[in-house]
Amino acid sequence: MYYRLIVVLACSLFISCKENKNEKVEEKEPDKPNIVVFLVDDMGWQDTSVPFWDKKTPFNDRYNTPNMERLAKEGMKFTQAYATPVCSPTRISFITGMNAAKHRVTNWTLVKNSPTDKKDDVLDFPKWNVNGLSQVSGVERTVQATPLPQILKDNGYNTIHVGKAHFGAIDTPGENPLNLGFDVNIAGHAAGSPHSYLGTEDYGNNDKRKHLNDVPGLEKYYGKDVFLTEALTKEALIALDSVKNEPFFLYMAHYAVHIPIYGDDRFIQKYLDDGLDETEAKYASMVEGMDKSLGDIMDFLEQNNLDENTIILFMSDNGGLSAHARGGELNTHNKPLASGKGSMYEGGIREPMLVKWPGVTTAGSQTNQYLIIEDFFPTILDMVGINAPKTIQEVDGESFVSILKDNEIKKQDRPLFWHYPNRWGVDGPGIGTASMIRKGDWKLIYFYKDEHFELYNITEDIGEENNLASAKPGKVEELAEELSEYLKESNAQLPINKKTQKEVSYPAETL
Repeated sequence: MYYRLIVVLACSLFISCKENKNEKVEEKEPDKPNIVVFLVDDMGWQDTSVPFWDKKTPFNDRYNTPNMERLAKEGMKFTQAYATPVCSPTRISFITGMNAAKHRVTNWTLVKNSPTDKKDDVLDFPKWNVNGLSQVSGVERTVQATPLPQILKDNGYNTIHVGKAHFGAIDTPGENPLNLGFDVNIAGHAAGSPHSYLGTEDYGNNDKRKHLNDVPGLEKYYGKDVFLTEALTKEALIALDSVKNEPFFLYMAHYAVHIPIYGDDRFIQKYLDDGLDETEAKYASMVEGMDKSLGDIMDFLEQNNLDENTIILFMSDNGGLSAHARGGELNTHNKPLASGKGSMYEGGIREPMLVKWPGVTTAGSQTNQYLIIEDFFPTILDMVGINAPKTIQEVDGESFVSILKDNEIKKQDRPLFWHYPNRWGVDGPGIGTASMIRKGDWKLIYFYKDEHFELYNITEDIGEENNLASAKPGKVEELAEELSEYLKESNAQLPINKKTQKEVSYPAETL
């Protein structure tokens, strides 16, 4: 009997082992990486102690950004990252992956159906998408698109918006980030700047008259000595703490360092002591307050053991403000880059960019490969393994994951395009109605008002001091043809000559 029992047990064990052997062993899927996009408003290429050139500049010595330095040491620095000259086009390109020529939100938005273009004596401006982005159809003068946070949300991410939205005009769906795929919206609305940065001024809400740019939703800080940048950071950390055990996407979009320029009392005195005039000292204190926010978020990730599974992307939405509201000589705050916000020159479009992707980017690395803001959309989806998502729009951006992975320096000939058939509210060098192409070392700008060209070799002439259009007509013709073809293929809107009441010529048609 004992023998029979042993045989039965042995057979059962053999069958069980055989079944287990034939069973497919399920491997645990790796955790989805968390994503933090840290977007600063109006921050120039050198508004930081991190040099993004081959040498430090006097501006790098002026500003104190230890947490940007920390992020640069832990990740990769991009020396040629581009956005658009003003804010809303950049934000729409980021969230849709579309070039501005195609999404047609080519200037900043605010009031429904109301253009924000400055009047011009020669040009009228096209009927662009003044109402911004909409996720649903049927909203006039909007671009309908599938937003990045919606795709992430549909794939298991908690999506958090903090700070400046500026995706859609007042009383349109895009005004509210919750309509664009965000689970949480903290202080985001239609306006692109705050009425006040001070909690003691209720961030603008304590005046009897309602302002379009009063910051919403921060009532708990009213009457308190809490700078707006700090209040947004505190709320971001609270939101992160509530989802830290699940995948999250944090879009940390600061209002800083956009005007109005306010002094952050935590940091301003050192800059006054250094001899900066009051306006520039206030500006520098805003930069340092933004940097502290970055450090607070990085500290939170480390303290909660999230840092090794969180990707951080740092970027600015356009070049540094220089044409107005600053101290000292205007249009010089980004030197050696020419001009600043609103301009097609490098000072208006070249941005400080850092990426930390643990286990992928090499700590302390740098790339000189250029890219543009719409590249963030496919890159983030590539990072988290979301392949070929269904989108309403055709995505123009290209993933830069390969740059992050191999840091291989390749000769670039990919063309980048800018299209601004509008007029910003302030005048200055390179600020005007224009289209542009960057290809390799060369950059061609076509100004519509007088139909003139400017050609620069950016590698040799980063300050755009030597216009080579007359000296190199062949290069002008080559790039003008490519720019014109892109504008036609994109069905880009062109400004109208008031005298002829006809659209201004495409670049190549003027040669």
